[in-house]
Amino acid sequence: MTDVIVVGAGPTGLTLACELALAGVDTVVLERLPHRIRQTKGGAIQPRTQELLELRGLLEPMRARAMSHEPLGGHFALLPVPLDCTVWDTAHPHVLSLPQWEIEEVLEERAAGLGVKVLRDAPVTSVDESDHGVTVTASGRRLEARHLVACDGAHSTVRKLLGVPFPGRPGTFTAVLADVRLASASDLVPTEQGHISTLTREAEDGWGMLLPLGGDRYRFTGGRMDGEEPAKEEPVTLQEIAGLLRHVYGEQTVPAEVENASRFSDATRQIDNYRAGRVFFAGDAAHIHPPYGGQGLNLGIQDAFNLGWKLAAVLRGDASANLLDTYHTERHPAGAWVLHITQAQRVFAAPRPSADVVELREVFTGLMRLPETNRHLAGLMSGLSHAYDLPGTHPLTGHRVPGLDPTLFHSGGAVLLDTAGILPPDLGAVPAQPMSGLPGAVLVRPDGYAAWAADTEPDLDLLTTDACRPLLGRS
Repeated sequence: MTDVIVVGAGPTGLTLACELALAGVDTVVLERLPHRIRQTKGGAIQPRTQELLELRGLLEPMRARAMSHEPLGGHFALLPVPLDCTVWDTAHPHVLSLPQWEIEEVLEERAAGLGVKVLRDAPVTSVDESDHGVTVTASGRRLEARHLVACDGAHSTVRKLLGVPFPGRPGTFTAVLADVRLASASDLVPTEQGHISTLTREAEDGWGMLLPLGGDRYRFTGGRMDGEEPAKEEPVTLQEIAGLLRHVYGEQTVPAEVENASRFSDATRQIDNYRAGRVFFAGDAAHIHPPYGGQGLNLGIQDAFNLGWKLAAVLRGDASANLLDTYHTERHPAGAWVLHITQAQRVFAAPRPSADVVELREVFTGLMRLPETNRHLAGLMSGLSHAYDLPGTHPLTGHRVPGLDPTLFHSGGAVLLDTAGILPPDLGAVPAQPMSGLPGAVLVRPDGYAAWAADTEPDLDLLTTDACRPLLGRS
């Protein structure tokens, strides 16, 4: 019996596998696809996710693969005012762009180095749970584990096998995402990357966005506006892509090849509980939403960083099983908020807006130019403003801790920092230089959030609570 089976070798599943293996948890990843799909999708790594990846030494190898372009601000609903994260205390104020498959390659290489087994061409066909563990059948092979985590996407097989409802609203449109090579291009086709508001075009019969990838390669996103949308399950054809490009970018824009393509919708759904006994749900298996602002991949990776250290602490015996319930308590509201803000963006970003929506866009665009509004939206979209409701009296408790030395967290454990020399030596605190925004002492969880903090007279009794005790065991 292994400790944990992770179903799905996407960014969420592989991040979780890395976190578990780093903590010494025996982990197996099951992936239904025989090979990774090399499609340029889901590749916007937001500032908060970059901070988390840096804590594990994973950011630099991703930076080495990133697309080269001028630093660009984020966006809200495609509106023409860049979101400015430089006003937040972060070393990574700009979105990092690289194809999702390259993110997965970096994560899988790290996971393999930590001893994780990734079994491909292994679709799950049954899941049976008992008081002692979970038994999974994949490609006729039976595997047993103490816990299972479903990271197998929006159409999660695990979720369906267990009969877990996926409430929400269906999509109002379908659209195409494709990597294409152009045989010829009109003057309407962009030659360099820019803010997303400058790349989106609307025409009488459709809408589209071409993102230059270098040479004649582009990532195309688009759809029809005449009510003739193909079903989401219908394969994307070269003829369909050619028609959309012609309508939006003119007769001179002709695709030579469609390297790969898929469809997506703006459906919005979230499961009611991220835990079902010994089974957990993360990433798109737990929540889906309109693809505005590059939120999905980041939300899933942050799910993994939250669940990984908790599951490891319980499996090692450092924490009671009650700690696992905090995964849902903390991450379900985070997912619900992303669903909330992406649905709001649907109103602004919808093609062919009504006259009232056009006026609303103008008003909101003006508001986005106000520093306070821009900072607020930038914090939401980047994840930098997200916080957890944790027990404690200090204002930093539950918030991300800025200015961390990432090397202190490469082992995956919590760190107790003492910047003012106010903690007893037997606590094993790490002396640190005073930093702007940091209190005299702070207990930082493995996912970079403050579990406890104090300025001058620390209440050491709080360090013995259930929220802190498992962390001190690994600091």
